[in-house]
Amino acid sequence: MKNAGKSFVLIMLIIIMALGGLLWFDFLGVIHVKNLFTPLYKAMGREAPESVASTSSHPIQGDLEQERLDKQREALELFKEELDKREEEIAAKEKLNEQIAAELSEREKSQEEREKTFNRNVKQYDDKNVNIEQIAQNLNGMRPEAAVNILLAFDDQVCIDVLRKVEEIARRDGSASMGSYWLSLMPAQRAAEIQRKMISKPESL
Repeated sequence: MKNAGKSFVLIMLIIIMALGGLLWFDFLGVIHVKNLFTPLYKAMGREAPESVASTSSHPIQGDLEQERLDKQREALELFKEELDKREEEIAAKEKLNEQIAAELSEREKSQEEREKTFNRNVKQYDDKNVNIEQIAQNLNGMRPEAAVNILLAFDDQVCIDVLRKVEEIARRDGSASMGSYWLSLMPAQRAAEIQRKMISKPESL
């Protein structure tokens, strides 16, 4: 009888230890036997304990979600930095293009102004040349004395230009020039001064 009692106690201890081991492994998430003991916990008026695996699954998922969000934010930051860098490069290129355009515009204006000045000078020369030729033609048709009086009224440069134009017309028409004769009718000092200037500055003063 005694041996039977000891055997019964040992069997109960083995059963209790087995059940405790099952509950512990379930708590650790190694095996899932919680549903088998739910009626027992309810009979005792207690809630079945959650396993470590079940309670820790949500934090792990939360960490993975947070890590994914952090990586997305990091990628967005890098993309934003790249966009900012490209925007700065584009702004710098636009500024350089504006400077080049301004320089080209300034050069174009300067060129236009030079062309206008050149055209004015050409026109003035043409107008003067036409007037000098007209005066030379008129003097050739006058009496020598009257022509000399008109020449004496001009300043030296105009007088020189008219005399040269008279020579040019004579060569063009194959006729004799009146220039030398007109100089001979002028006062000696004025004629000498005009001739000196014509020699020292053959084209113009």
